[in-house]
Amino acid sequence: MYLSWMSNQLLLLFSFVLGWISLLGVVLPSGLFHSCGDLYGRLRLTWQAEKMKRPYLLTLVCFWAITCSLMPSSDGLRRIGLKKRLLDLASIKAARQARLDGKYGVILKDRGIKLGDSDVDIVYLKNYMDAQYYGEISIGSPPQNFTVIFDTGSSNLWVPSSKCYFSIACYFHSRYKASKSSTYTKIGKPCSIHYGSGSISGYFSQDNVGVGDVVVKDQVFIETTREGSLTFVLAKFDGILGLGFQEISVGDTVPVWYNMVDQGLVDEKVFSFWLNRDPTAEVGGEIIFGGVDSTHYKGDHSYVPITEKGYWQFEMGDFLIGNQSTGFCEGGCAAIVDSGTSLLTGPTSIVTQINHAIGAEGVVSTECKEIVSQYGDMIWDLLVAGVEPKKVCSEIGLCYSDGAQSVSSNIEMVVDKQTDKGTSVGESPLCTACQMAVVWMKNQLNNQEVKEKVLDYVNQLCESIPSPGGEALIDCNAISSMPNVTFTIGDKAYVLTPEQYILKTGEGPAAICISGFMALDVSPPRGPLWILGDVFMGVYHTVFDYGNLRLGFAEAA
Repeated sequence: MYLSWMSNQLLLLFSFVLGWISLLGVVLPSGLFHSCGDLYGRLRLTWQAEKMKRPYLLTLVCFWAITCSLMPSSDGLRRIGLKKRLLDLASIKAARQARLDGKYGVILKDRGIKLGDSDVDIVYLKNYMDAQYYGEISIGSPPQNFTVIFDTGSSNLWVPSSKCYFSIACYFHSRYKASKSSTYTKIGKPCSIHYGSGSISGYFSQDNVGVGDVVVKDQVFIETTREGSLTFVLAKFDGILGLGFQEISVGDTVPVWYNMVDQGLVDEKVFSFWLNRDPTAEVGGEIIFGGVDSTHYKGDHSYVPITEKGYWQFEMGDFLIGNQSTGFCEGGCAAIVDSGTSLLTGPTSIVTQINHAIGAEGVVSTECKEIVSQYGDMIWDLLVAGVEPKKVCSEIGLCYSDGAQSVSSNIEMVVDKQTDKGTSVGESPLCTACQMAVVWMKNQLNNQEVKEKVLDYVNQLCESIPSPGGEALIDCNAISSMPNVTFTIGDKAYVLTPEQYILKTGEGPAAICISGFMALDVSPPRGPLWILGDVFMGVYHTVFDYGNLRLGFAEAA
């Protein structure tokens, strides 16, 4: 009995020691922690079996505490361990919407970069059922911890403020308390970011920001005092840390990544993403600032140049469904790689074709079918006569422009709020439907299909147009028969299999499958635009080379 009581006391002592280690700011490397935890487990089993003598127990516990607190990490890096959560369909949809609301409304190794380098900083990510990846940062002295999305599609850092009194979302998340930080500097300049279904507002402040193992001094960030969307309540993250370029930073504030470079906290002007698409895995992924981990990818990275600073934007070539070209991006399309978007988004006309090919259930578009029945023959004749596709809809009087206006956008980007005074004029639903029909019919004409067959095909596509919320449900039993899709980037084909572009939750009769593609129409001059989100980045390890203004892709390991 005494030995059993002593075992319990030693277990309490063990917890007490760990608590003090935590309070003193000593970070135990995760790899070592697992081995120490294993020893702890063995100790407990041994104590419960009452097979050890008291003096040996005390000696062993003391030896364990000293060893685990002093021993260095095997790779010289401090890691942040993260937990996992399961969720249902409603949570997937809420997470996806929160990601969109949170932003838009919208080679190295042969340069000598190794995982063990002292100037390489690692942040572990949490995978929220493939819908959100987020990690932990700290702000202030002593540090106040927050979970944030590391978002390459925006450039500001924001977290809820302790002065956020009138937004429910703030009460469900950690809030920054300026009065508790000795390194806080007041700025107070008001600011706001407007999104498609809400906005956040607050004011600028300055403090030290901890990212992984390093501390960024005097970082300007936003304390939000209002979060005007219910989706922020449902989000599993407190804020957003933008990794885009300063050109799209609200208030022209210097992004965290810029300051990491300027303050010499990283040796190379590079960061890389590895996203683990296994939602049951212990580690959801990781960001490495200053380098890459060669165990996270296969082969070498292929690079493409950045075409426009702001987002991480590049030029994408043709997009294929199966082995069939859609013809939409043969002349090149703008695309961005965006860790803050869960899915793959593209023009409605192309996503509709994908939905049709994989049997996704969409909403029947009355306007689309009306175009086919009333104007289908006319569109066909104009295309056969050689009229430029972009001018067809204006020729028959359904659009007011000559094609410079693409399918109108239902989302306004943050950057549009800052730099544009209304760059586009919204087109009518019939114009939008006409433009999509032209794309589909032109593609089929290139394949030398007959008119009757083409019009019937376009009618079928009308039934596959995504619903306004973007949901596209899939028959889980049909995944094996669905086609691959291929993105052409820098003359290299990047293939996604159905298993990779379909999100699945649940098993057996309770399983629900959702298409990884979502329609998003961005108007010129920034559109049409593809957004390659986490679905793509989970398959292809991505390097963001800030120093050379390029992006690198390699098959993820």
